[in-house]
Amino acid sequence: MKRRTLDLLFSIGGLGLAVLLLVVGIVLTTNANFANTYVHDQLGAQHISFKPADTLTDEEKKSDCLREYAGQQLTTGKQAECYANEFIGLHLKSIGGGKTYADLGGPQTALREQVAQAEQTKAANLADLQKQLADVTAQRETVFKGETLRGLLLTSYGFSEFGRKAGQGALAMYLGAALLLLLSLAGLLHAFRTPASETFAAPEQARDRVTT
Repeated sequence: MKRRTLDLLFSIGGLGLAVLLLVVGIVLTTNANFANTYVHDQLGAQHISFKPADTLTDEEKKSDCLREYAGQQLTTGKQAECYANEFIGLHLKSIGGGKTYADLGGPQTALREQVAQAEQTKAANLADLQKQLADVTAQRETVFKGETLRGLLLTSYGFSEFGRKAGQGALAMYLGAALLLLLSLAGLLHAFRTPASETFAAPEQARDRVTT
């Protein structure tokens, strides 16, 4: 095969791959921009803000991100992760002894049964049992709301991470496309500078006949 022909084939193929990588990069960039914009708009619409630095409790001050984002409005995936884990998660641990919504279901059901029995027997501790039931019910409702918000914020964070990964993938595609473009242009330049009669990996005798 002629060396020039081989150079042209590789160069044209490289240009085709460069175009393909460029198209993939554009698609990934579009997805990344959509994810970032969507997360920003949805979080911003909730009007959630971090506590100012001077109002943070001693426990809250132990969190690096709570100190970093202090006083800022929550609009990014990373901020959502911080607020969900370091702020909501911290306060959920102090409610109901750190029990989850599901964990509190057992004590709530047990107290309801005790209250029902106490009402039938007109037990002296009825008022105390009713207060315990009210406290557990309030705790469970608060934990449910906190866990729900925390889950929604972490979902937004996960969605933003997909956007970030897409942006990184797009950058890799652009770099790959640029590299292939440079190599293809170098190949084309080499092809036009190579004599039309030169062959690739030809036997020595064949080369001698060609040159003579």
